[in-house]
Amino acid sequence: TRSMAQNARLWAMRTDISKQVDWYGRKLSPEEWKHVFSASLKKQDVVPGLDGGFVVLGLSTSKMTKGEMSDLQALMEAFGAEKGVIFHE
Repeated sequence: TRSMAQNARLWAMRTDISKQVDWYGRKLSPEEWKHVFSASLKKQDVVPGLDGGFVVLGLSTSKMTKGEMSDLQALMEAFGAEKGVIFHE
C-alpha cells in the first residue's frame, strides 16, 4: 500500500489545491478534492443518493498501492499545472 511519504505529500497537495482553486464557483475541502481525484483516476461511477442527488464512487486512497498513489499524484500535478497551483511540498 501507499507509503507514509506519499500520504503526507497527498495531504499537502490537496490542501494547496483547496486553497488555490475555485471549482465551479465553490471552494472544496482537501477531503472533497480527494474524492474528485480518486474518482477521476478510477474513471468514476455515479449512483443515485439515498435522499436525492448523486454519489460518486471512487477508490479509497488508504487502499491504493504505491503505483496507484503515484498515478493519483501525477494526475493532481497535471491538474495543478493547468490551474496555476503552487505546491508547497
